[in-house]
Amino acid sequence: MSNKRVPINYQVPQFPGLYDPLPGDHKQAYYLYYTTDIWRFTLYWTLIFYGATHLTVAGWAVLTHFRNWSVIWLVPLLYSVVAGLEGLLAGSIVGLVLGAVYEAGNFRMSTWLPMVWGGLNVMILILTSFPMQGGL
Repeated sequence: MSNKRVPINYQVPQFPGLYDPLPGDHKQAYYLYYTTDIWRFTLYWTLIFYGATHLTVAGWAVLTHFRNWSVIWLVPLLYSVVAGLEGLLAGSIVGLVLGAVYEAGNFRMSTWLPMVWGGLNVMILILTSFPMQGGL
């Protein structure tokens, strides 16, 4: 078990809470200690990545099918709803698991890790969208 305890004057950093991770003259590193904070940051980053990815694809669909204006305006709306639901599910599951592991081990989590996990969530979404014959 780690001997890193929650500081007495701990305050949850403001979202996104990113800092300069390189060694040298950086102001202050921000850490998350509680499951709810880790879950919230992971959920926000996952929603951002999922929203950006889905709206990019919806924009491409609108550009390539712009002649059919009677239906194409529904595509960004539908993709936004799907991105929100998928992001909520994926971000909540990953955030709660990460939070439980870090809090059980009494570790501190850098505010960069929820962003990395949000990016990994969307990469997994993209990879699983391709058909795999004879896959796993």
